[in-house]
Amino acid sequence: MATKHEQILQHIESLPVGNKISVRQVAKHMAVSEGTAYRAIKEAENNGLVSTIERVGTIRIEKKVRENIERLTYAEVVNIVDGHVVGGRSGLHKTLNKFVIGAMKLEAMMRYTEAGNLLIVGNRTKAHEYALNAGAAVLITGGFDAEEPVKKLADHLELPVISTSYDTFTVAAMINRAIYDQMIKKEIVLVNDILIPLEKSYYLTSKSTIRQWEELNKETHHSRFPVVDGSTLKVTGMVTAKDILGRSKDELLEKVMTKYPLTVNAKTSVASAAHIMIWEGIELLPVVNEAHQLKGVISRQDVLKAMQMIQRQPQMGETIDDLILQELQVEKNENNRHVFQVTPQMTNHLGAISYGVFTTLVTEAANQLLKEYKRSDLVVENITIYFIKPVQIDSVLEVLPKLLDVGRKFGKVDVEVFSEGNLVGKAMMMCQLLEK
Repeated sequence: MATKHEQILQHIESLPVGNKISVRQVAKHMAVSEGTAYRAIKEAENNGLVSTIERVGTIRIEKKVRENIERLTYAEVVNIVDGHVVGGRSGLHKTLNKFVIGAMKLEAMMRYTEAGNLLIVGNRTKAHEYALNAGAAVLITGGFDAEEPVKKLADHLELPVISTSYDTFTVAAMINRAIYDQMIKKEIVLVNDILIPLEKSYYLTSKSTIRQWEELNKETHHSRFPVVDGSTLKVTGMVTAKDILGRSKDELLEKVMTKYPLTVNAKTSVASAAHIMIWEGIELLPVVNEAHQLKGVISRQDVLKAMQMIQRQPQMGETIDDLILQELQVEKNENNRHVFQVTPQMTNHLGAISYGVFTTLVTEAANQLLKEYKRSDLVVENITIYFIKPVQIDSVLEVLPKLLDVGRKFGKVDVEVFSEGNLVGKAMMMCQLLEK
């Protein structure tokens, strides 16, 4: 029997794309409290089923597959440019495939404008009409409104006309930035990408007996299982072979299980899950939703396999760390010397290297050194940094990492940073090695 929360999510999913949704309307239709309706709508938003737009409301949108995340809906454009919809609201759920800047003559502009595009232009009424008739939505810059015939045409064709107070250049930069940010997110592998879903997971209830654990163990050859409340599927514990040693076969699992186990949710990054599993020595983690209900499990083996796959993927978007590492040159010699130039964007308001850049720099130097000894990923567990002298723009730094100790699970590294022969910073760190 599905819970009220799950029933509301199923109801939202069954609504036609473009349908407007409100907390009050859902609460009334499903005969639940407004608080329950609100929580379900929020989860639907997290799952990409609905989108909330200022001054418009919450609408049902087409769920995008993760591989296509760099494509935006018109609803998302409204939020990005802080705009308001002046016509064609019913088309906000549609996806745009390209945007066109209307900074040319009308005839030339229309040659580039096709169905599924977004034309970014000022108060040029003819351009607005031509774009809508070609199947493209319109984003009017400079805070201008659209003419009434344009609004009626937009409503009829179900293509949004959006107005924003920003200028054309700023709007194009904002949309580009949003696409770029989403491409970076696309590369971050989440628990949701690798989890074994509930219908394929093995679990027991708190009222199950040790005999039932043994039967499931014989059937699956697994020894670790999440324990859930039978009526709500809320995770209440974990049970392993160690927990049942010397116990009666008729004893209930709630008496022997480990209570309040560590869990993750679908949006947790795989890197974070790997850190928890290695640090705590866990082989299996339950994946739960906001109500702490079991949604699936992830195994340590799958997590580490995903971590290895990430390294072989092509990089689409560059994070701040990527930009810093582009400047880091490694010289293979007895000192493991790394050379790094401080560029203007890597400095703080005083013109000296920022603390964040310096931390990334010494961490990566340690990372590269440890990888020579242990072909594995690492997570910094503890780091102490000494900023001895300020480092100015355009300085060339020498980074010298030194391995103090390396074991099966941990490595200790000392890093010294020099500028023009002077010691400017030092770091000591302990790292966890993520191995199978």
